[in-house]
Amino acid sequence: MTPAGELDHHTADLLREPLEDCLAKGFKRLVIDCARLEFCDSTGLNVLLGARLKAEAAGGGVTLAGMQPVVARVFEITGADAVFSVHDTLEAALADESG
Repeated sequence: MTPAGELDHHTADLLREPLEDCLAKGFKRLVIDCARLEFCDSTGLNVLLGARLKAEAAGGGVTLAGMQPVVARVFEITGADAVFSVHDTLEAALADESG
């Protein structure tokens, strides 16, 4: 998945619904390309954390790739970067077997 623009209270469902659909279809490992994501607030972060919990409960995980510095900073400040597998590039994320 490749969210773009702002991930906030107004747009969170645009990401939540496809993530939940993928998990409902049996996908356990989700890779989210964040390269086009320009902003993420607490609502957006909660969507990603919720998907991570559901994916991990199914034996998988959520991997994030290519975060812009402003988005990466939100993850650093909140400590969320410690609970996700985070990669600089989508290629590295796709090659990571641990997420």
